[in-house]
Amino acid sequence: MNGSELWSLGAKKMTTDTSTKPLDLERELPSMKHSDSPEVANSIDGDREGQARGPIADLQNDDDDPAKLRERLARLQADFENVRKRSVKEQQEFKEYAVFDAVKAVLPVVDSLEKALEIPTCENADLRTGVEMIHKQLLDTLFKMGVRTVHAMGERFDPRIHHAVATVDTDLVEDGTVVGELQCGYNFKDRLLRPAMVTVARKIPPELTCNGIRLRA
Repeated sequence: MNGSELWSLGAKKMTTDTSTKPLDLERELPSMKHSDSPEVANSIDGDREGQARGPIADLQNDDDDPAKLRERLARLQADFENVRKRSVKEQQEFKEYAVFDAVKAVLPVVDSLEKALEIPTCENADLRTGVEMIHKQLLDTLFKMGVRTVHAMGERFDPRIHHAVATVDTDLVEDGTVVGELQCGYNFKDRLLRPAMVTVARKIPPELTCNGIRLRA
């Protein structure tokens, strides 16, 4: 058998195999999923666009409504005005009370001058006069800055502005009355700078006193 006969026999065999062999559709053709179908794909895309279009459409509807736009603008203006007022108030308070701690630090100096003036006799009259002038000048300066004294003697004890350090048993005054002041208190504008250090009367039963003097414990 020569070469031409072998070639002719092989070609016939290939033709027979190709014509008789069944086509494997699962292996040789790509499977078509539901997502690859044009109708299904268009349906899914339409659902997604509808979901995304919903909030945007609502927002556009709100923007197109003049009443809602005016309401939103009014809220924004109110918020801005509140922030502006709060900022102005904070700045004003900072300016008014920036020297609060400095003024409080000066009070011990005032106390020392007052104690020096409580001395009954002084060999050097000029020295006493100088201390009095310094004390008055310092009080005038504090007064101009907004410092005021806290009233204590004879007043009803107020824990907000008074600091009680002792009680005195007596029936000469009402219970809870301030009968002694150990240290003056001060206010700085509308804030308490320092409470007054006081002694307070405490009522005792009448049978235990005689002309204001306690008979027994």
